[in-house]
Amino acid sequence: GGAIRDPLSGRAYVYQSMRITGAGDPRTSLEDTLKGKLQQRKICKEAAHGFSSYGNQIGLTTGYVHEVYHEGYVAKRMEIGAVVAAAPKEQVKRLEPLKGHIVLLIGGRTGRDGIGGATGSSKSHELKTTTTAGAEVQKGNPVEERKIQRLFRNKEVSEKIIRCNDFGAGGVCVAVGELARGLEINLDAVLKKYEGLNGTELAISESQERMALVVRKSDVEKIIKAASEENLNATVIAEVTDTNRLVMKWRGKTIVDIDRSFLDTAGASRSTKAVIESPVKINSPLCKPLESVENVLKSSNENSAEKIKSAWLTNLSDLACCSQKGLSERFDGSIGSATVIFPMGGTNQSTPESGCAAKIPVQMPYETDTASLMTYGYDPRVSTWSPWHGAQIAVLSSLAKVTSMGGNPENCRLTFQEYFERTSSDKAWGKPTAALLGALEAQKAMGTASIGGKDSMSGTFEDLTVPPTLVSFAVTTENAKNIQSGEFKQAGSYLYAVLQPYTENLAPDFDVFKANANALYNLNKEGKVLAMYTVGAGGIAEAVSKMAFGNGIGCELNTNAQELLFIPQYGTILVESSEKLDTKQWLHIGTTIKEKEIRGDYVDSKTSSTEKIIISLDEAQKAWESKLEKVFPSVSGKDAVKAVLGNNEKMPEFAQNLHSSVAQKRSEIASFNTTKATKPKVVLPVFPGTNCEFDMSRAFTLAGAETKIVVFRNHTKEALAESLERLEKEISTSQILALSGGFSAGDEPDGSGKFIANVLRENKIADSVMNLIKNRDGLVLGICNGFQALIKLGLLPYGKISDMKQTDPTLTFNTIG
Repeated sequence: GGAIRDPLSGRAYVYQSMRITGAGDPRTSLEDTLKGKLQQRKICKEAAHGFSSYGNQIGLTTGYVHEVYHEGYVAKRMEIGAVVAAAPKEQVKRLEPLKGHIVLLIGGRTGRDGIGGATGSSKSHELKTTTTAGAEVQKGNPVEERKIQRLFRNKEVSEKIIRCNDFGAGGVCVAVGELARGLEINLDAVLKKYEGLNGTELAISESQERMALVVRKSDVEKIIKAASEENLNATVIAEVTDTNRLVMKWRGKTIVDIDRSFLDTAGASRSTKAVIESPVKINSPLCKPLESVENVLKSSNENSAEKIKSAWLTNLSDLACCSQKGLSERFDGSIGSATVIFPMGGTNQSTPESGCAAKIPVQMPYETDTASLMTYGYDPRVSTWSPWHGAQIAVLSSLAKVTSMGGNPENCRLTFQEYFERTSSDKAWGKPTAALLGALEAQKAMGTASIGGKDSMSGTFEDLTVPPTLVSFAVTTENAKNIQSGEFKQAGSYLYAVLQPYTENLAPDFDVFKANANALYNLNKEGKVLAMYTVGAGGIAEAVSKMAFGNGIGCELNTNAQELLFIPQYGTILVESSEKLDTKQWLHIGTTIKEKEIRGDYVDSKTSSTEKIIISLDEAQKAWESKLEKVFPSVSGKDAVKAVLGNNEKMPEFAQNLHSSVAQKRSEIASFNTTKATKPKVVLPVFPGTNCEFDMSRAFTLAGAETKIVVFRNHTKEALAESLERLEKEISTSQILALSGGFSAGDEPDGSGKFIANVLRENKIADSVMNLIKNRDGLVLGICNGFQALIKLGLLPYGKISDMKQTDPTLTFNTIG
């Protein structure tokens, strides 16, 4: 919610997101969980539910999800990520507030939730934290924030805003206090969730989904009216002055009066000393396989070919490489209809993509082929060994992933998110210092600037600390037709490794990387590349396996890749091409094959004898998927189906009726399209929680219809009555009623689509709907939440609005999330 709010305050519409988290081993038992800590499995699952719930409710696609596992994140979980937003250029402005300008507060009401949240998130944890920190947590309200998104997409509103701040850390103090040099704030005007809040609580509460807008006095009523049209509350809470003082009043008394020059000092200046320790080169994880794989390779009780196969399967099942498909599928990767590639590629949806890509969300009548690409880079093993190298690898990895997706890394902009232990010593300060120096050198080498980020120096729990963490997020734009996915496309292709060289000090050679990336970018645009994939912690073995899983296409490897199989060659990119590429510096490592296996010869370096290695894709995929299957199951299984249907194996009668009526309805629709209205009118109601109205309107418009979006308002009694009357009128003059997707009232309590169904059951509305269906030969469509409402109304499967009986169909929860 906070990530969406930041660009939203600049009137930018967020349409793409990525979630990166850090945790301990989620398979750790309750008995082995540290005292004072929640079980890692519990945290991982609940945190995923929180993020996906917010994204689903506001309608934001989560195109990439990955969890980093390291024992240090038991100290304090890492929950980071990034979003991409866009705004029409003419609406991007930040003007200077002048005396007499008015500050409006729009959106949610204020409560005690989140008081101290900003400082609380930056505290180190102790045994008592679980019982004392709960009140600091901000409570999000995605349904309310969606309304603000709609309001700010209104050009007439956005162009009237002089300056805007979102309510995050510090509440009114910061959100309003930063807007102008002189302000007089009336805390009594702040709308409350409940009575009893004192002036301090009203000033510092971090209740969410609020915006502070500076507008001209002449525009106040227009903005309040526009907000009301979007079902939002708006009220005047402050006025800009020329006194250079921040003044707050409560119950007629001045409780804050601070000179702006004092606030501008940002407190007393501080300094510290940082000591950077030199890493021991021999221990570098850049030069050796993962520890679990190294242990297998050091064993002596197997012959060489069997040892390589065992190491390969161990590599795939390591927490650094294993499948997170069950976690990824808890998030919606397609909502908003802008997604270019799905999170999991191939017909099997089993190749995890290197990042996410989505088209810019222009509004009708415009269309675009421009897509934004976003990736991330970070390895806790490298950063623990050397924060400087870890930051270099983070930057390199994020840019290599952009390259593998068809983008140009030299056009990227970066953003860094940093997470370190409590900085209580010179050596502790040395870790973020080293990381920032490493990142800075990488940026200078690539010419890719970082334009902001977040940091926290609080990752300590008693004697346990988080690994030194600097995560690089890379963003650029590219024509959607050039976006490349990572799965093998066909048998008989050439497979190349575009190797990344390192200096004597194990720093990446960015000059070579730039040359390779430029060549790949051009080859991809020329259509000579079928797939690209970056090498990560598990080396070439991991990358080849994941490329093979998506379409079930195997690979025969050459012996020249043998020494590199398990080495984490960050910056190296594997390339599938249908033709032989004329390049001397790239290593031809194999050929794709139709057989569902990975095979090759193993040459013993001592005896020069050759042994055959064959690993079936089924065997490899089982090793890859089994590690976290019990934590994040990827399939429901027969038990879940049985729990819903009982022992009745036959299709229920209502489902049979529905199935047989579909064919008849299809012929009716075909007839409707050819013989009825040439440009049918479609009414699209927007209820609290609806979030797919823009893309449904676009789809209908592209199909030749005229659309009418109707916002159903219930923030006042008068608005509710007006909305019922307007909806009835629009349905009576339309040929199609379309109920868009979303999360009606957050799908609480215990069920979805109830609010929509209750509105459509209202006497006049119900009569208008049935008249549309029965007498005017109209159509009704429901998707997602809209589909759920059709079932709750009885329109499915009976074709008429009726009261639900105990034996009627309903929808149940997806047991795997």
